[in-house]
Amino acid sequence: MQETTPSSLHGARPAEAVPRPKAPPTHPLVSRLLALTHGIEVRPETVEAFEAAAGDAVVFFGGDPVRFPEALDVAVVLPELIAAAGRPMRVGAVPRDCEDAVARRYAVQRWPSLVFLRDGGYLGTLAGMQDWEVYVGAVREVLAREPGRRPAPTIAIHAAGAAGCH
Repeated sequence: MQETTPSSLHGARPAEAVPRPKAPPTHPLVSRLLALTHGIEVRPETVEAFEAAAGDAVVFFGGDPVRFPEALDVAVVLPELIAAAGRPMRVGAVPRDCEDAVARRYAVQRWPSLVFLRDGGYLGTLAGMQDWEVYVGAVREVLAREPGRRPAPTIAIHAAGAAGCH
């Protein structure tokens, strides 16, 4: 008697891969941010190299722009914030399908957020959209800090079968 498996019931051979859901597309304003700043996507497999590089850097966590519409505002004003800070800065944006994994590294719990780094060290995180003068002052204050250790990673609790970064 032939053994019946769930895959044989549906006509699929066990060796066939089940297609994963597509990652959400990068929003055009986040793509614009990366183009204007010569920024890159920061993923779990590239975050250590991005963090360790020399100089100042900022990592943008935007989240779902439907749930967090101010994320698009932050993506638009970030190049101007960098200009107002008066110093060159590398820019990274974390793709939505990887945000939870990278966010744990910096204990990011609110979207949108900007994580500031220097020479492999952590400077601080700014969350949410702010009034212009407040935002510029906060960025300058973070950039005036000495690099330190990043916050303790957050612990993620996922439902059974939840997908990770693809």
